[in-house]
This record gives sequence, C-alpha cells and structure tokens, in this order.
Amino acid sequence: MSQSNDSAEKYDLSTLGVRAGIRRTEFGEHSEALFLTSSFVFESAEQAAGRFTGGDDGFVYSRFTNPTVSMFQDRLAALEGGEFCVATSSGMSAILATAMAFLKAGDHVICSKAVFGSTVQLFSNVMGRFGVDTTYVAPDDPAAWAAAVRPGKTKLFYLETPSNPLTELADIEAISKVSRAAGATFAVDNCFCSPALQRPLEFGADLVIHSATKYLDGQGRVLGGAVVGSKALLMDTVFPFLRTTGPSLSPFNAWVILKGMETLQIRMQAQSTTAFALAQWLEKHPKVERVYYPFLDSHPQQALARKQQSAGGAIVSFDVKGGRTGAWQVIDHTRMISITGNLGDTKTTITHPATTTHGRITPEARAAAGINEGLIRVAVGLESLADLQRDLARGLDQQPG
Repeated sequence: MSQSNDSAEKYDLSTLGVRAGIRRTEFGEHSEALFLTSSFVFESAEQAAGRFTGGDDGFVYSRFTNPTVSMFQDRLAALEGGEFCVATSSGMSAILATAMAFLKAGDHVICSKAVFGSTVQLFSNVMGRFGVDTTYVAPDDPAAWAAAVRPGKTKLFYLETPSNPLTELADIEAISKVSRAAGATFAVDNCFCSPALQRPLEFGADLVIHSATKYLDGQGRVLGGAVVGSKALLMDTVFPFLRTTGPSLSPFNAWVILKGMETLQIRMQAQSTTAFALAQWLEKHPKVERVYYPFLDSHPQQALARKQQSAGGAIVSFDVKGGRTGAWQVIDHTRMISITGNLGDTKTTITHPATTTHGRITPEARAAAGINEGLIRVAVGLESLADLQRDLARGLDQQPG
C-alpha cells in the first residue's frame, strides 16, 4: 500500500502516466524494476520487528508490500488525484475488499441498478449470505438514492458511471451529497473512463474502484484491480483486509499495468474519438434501433457526461432489430472484431450482454437494467473506423426488414 508523490500535483496527466511513482534502485534503472520476490531481508531482528508492527517503514512480504506493486499504486493514486491506493488481484476483488472492509452483518448497501452482472451477484448473493442487504436504485435519480437510505444502517453507496453496458450516467456530485448526509461511504467504479477521462474524487466520491485489467493495462494481458481514496479510509479498512486475506496484485501484473498506464491518455483519447464516430454511424443505420453513447446528442444525459468526462469513452452499445437472433447474426458475421466479454483492449471486442456479462443475473434484473435481447456492446480499440464499420455492416446489412 502506497502514498502518491506529493510533488505529483504540479504535473499534467500525461506526465503522471509515465513518471508518477517511480522508485529507482541503486542501479539507476530507467524503466521500472520488476521485483519477483515473496519476502524481503532485514538488517537485524530489531528491524524485522519494526517492519512487522508497522513502526519501521519498509517492505515485508509481497502479499501486502512490494516495490513494483507500490509503484503501480503510487501512479494510479496520482492519476486519480487520491492520497492512497490499495492494489488487488482483479477488479472484482477490489469490490469485494471494499465491501468486506466497510460492511458487517445488518448493514445496508445502496447500489445502482446499472452495474456489471458480477457486481450484482457479489452484493446480492455473496454479501447477502453474511447478512448484508442491498437496495438497487436508478443511477440517474439522486432522489431515489435518498429515499432508499436506512438511517443508521446504510453504510455504502456503490455505482458505475458510465454504466455497463448502456452507458447510463450518475451525477456523482449530487449522489455524494446524499451519501454524506447518510454517513455512508461512496464508491464509484471508474472502469469505463479511467482517470484519463474522469476523476470521481473531484466530484465528491470517497473511493474509486478499478478493474486494472481493462483500460489501465489496455492490451488484454493481465488481471488487476485497485481502490483509491484517502489515507484514513484505506489504511484503516481496505489495507488490513488485503493484508490478512491476500487478494493481492502480483508484482509481474503490476509491472505490466505500469507499462500500460504510460499510454493511457493517448489510448483513451484515440479510442474515444473512434467510438464517437462509430456511434454516429450506427445511429444512421436502418437496422439499428437505438445507440447508447454518452456524447451523442440523443443520449439523455449528454450534458452531465460532458460535465464529468473529458471524452465519451470507448464503449458503444446498440439495439438491433430481431432480438437475440438479430444480435447474434451481427456478432457472428464479424471477421476482425473479437467476440469476447472483455473490454479495454487495443483490439475491438464485441459481446451480447444478455447472454454473457449479464447472463447470470435474473431476467427480471436484466429487464430492470434495460438489457434486452437485441443489445450488442462494442468496446472500440485502435483499429481504423472504416474497418470497424465494414466489419459490423456485414451482419447489419443482412438483417431482415
């Protein structure tokens, strides 16, 4: 667990992506060093005792302290504008660590209806078995969040913005005011935007959750997760949970993601530009019923998106005619785009959310989240716009009616 560089605030985001958090050894290496070691040697028994009790600042055991992981944590904290960061083995482990750190039996969570399917499973099934109750509300209705508060019981607010897969927006600033009034911790999943496009802490969030597997790595190589926030919140809650239970980020994965973060801003800007153009093209296609993209004029929350985000992001979702049959036809006719549930890659991916990413939640929950059988999600990579259009047109142009 690491602290961001105090001097990092004077640098721009693109500079932080390549410079923040670097720790050089006595060898003076220019690239970040990869420390593949499980433990660290102490100069004396006294120093070992100090390290284990926390009185001596230094590395102990790579389950919870490692130089390469610390560099990743420092860099992400700097990018998000946070004080501290705790790295985890995946995005879902970051959510689990947050839930287990802040909740106990009898507590209550308010969660957006529009979240990743596994997040619903985690709160409803896993945390539910431990006596934690969750209420799901519309992400775009702060009044609904306020109405769902159970005084003395509600301990955590949780949302994604933009949401997966419909890119629904939540007003972070408005919901943060409700959370503070309720005395709850407010966590925002920033996976779709990354700090290159959005910084939730600036709008009042207490914690920012990341699946570093996605845009932080950016090339579909390794798994990773993180929680960013204040020193007090992370040191007293999430870090002790990580140290004891061990959902740790491996040093190798941390090193890979560090290298990915060097190109985060230029990738996100390029992918957002292509995604916006693709969304505009899809809106004009006669076989497409509706397109979901935050910066489109047709998006009901375009003004909020432009307030909170510097670009629209790389995710484009759209409804096609013909339900599941029509959606699968479009997907199966692609030749270049990768059919996979992952996103955040430099290679464009395509999936059918109702049967993949949200396939394990109930039909009622899918309907409440607006995920219908004709919905397709495309995570735009770095290919040319023309090639993406041609690949999608193969299936779209063959749609009946």
